[in-house]
Amino acid sequence: MPTPSPCVDDKRRAFHALHASGCFVLPNPWDTGSARYLESLGFQALATTSSGFAWSNARPDTAVSRDRVIAHLHEMVAATTLPVNADFESGYAHDPAGVAENVRIAIETGVAGLSIEDATGDAARPLYTIDEAVARLRAARDAIDRSGGGGTLLVARAECFLVGRPDLDETLARLRAYAHAGADCLYAPGIHGREQIAALVAGVAPKPLNLLVGSASDLTMQDIAALGVRRVSLGGALARAAWGGFMRAAQLLATEGRFDGLAGAASGDMLDAFFRADLAARSTP
Repeated sequence: MPTPSPCVDDKRRAFHALHASGCFVLPNPWDTGSARYLESLGFQALATTSSGFAWSNARPDTAVSRDRVIAHLHEMVAATTLPVNADFESGYAHDPAGVAENVRIAIETGVAGLSIEDATGDAARPLYTIDEAVARLRAARDAIDRSGGGGTLLVARAECFLVGRPDLDETLARLRAYAHAGADCLYAPGIHGREQIAALVAGVAPKPLNLLVGSASDLTMQDIAALGVRRVSLGGALARAAWGGFMRAAQLLATEGRFDGLAGAASGDMLDAFFRADLAARSTP
């Protein structure tokens, strides 16, 4: 028998509950196949990755249109029974009204959460001022509350460490302002080390903190949970891992005519068996 898919409201309630206590991993698939496989491993929720999706469309990160991203969110929500958090970049608009309209459209895809960054995309002025960023967050919060998608979790990202301003005090000031503006979860990609993590966890409490682990780390999930982090995401790391294997194999073939880069590849039989069983489990009678 096919597995029934929870309704959107149920997914949103489950997603909020995950943020109430404990620590969970929020892995980032970049297409429907990777989403289905991650669900099969028992993860409790998924998040899209703007970079991973962009690379799969032969584009750099942040160079995919809002409409294509919205279509991707529809695909990803339909692909899994799990709650999906949308990597919604900077809201695909500079002004609060534009952010609000785009958030409204994103909510209609059925996502359980979405994140808004404070990065401008302008190297000369990489971050919105705190006042500007707060206005944009308030607009997103209002769009969620007015849309009937009030259960959609709002994540606010302070991009300081990713744009060359690795200032923990500024990062914390921004996250606190975003919490007051209505963010449900706070996120500062690029922070690392136990002291920085612990400082932000304490600084934004009782709001939950998302930690990005984008590369190999000495920290385990047990270590991260002990620091008080509520959720851990990987950004484009899983997509980069897949690209790394593909690029190594392709480069060896192109430059040396060697096929040993294919060692360790998943077998076609294994993949076919997984997707055949998965398709049967979710197909209607």
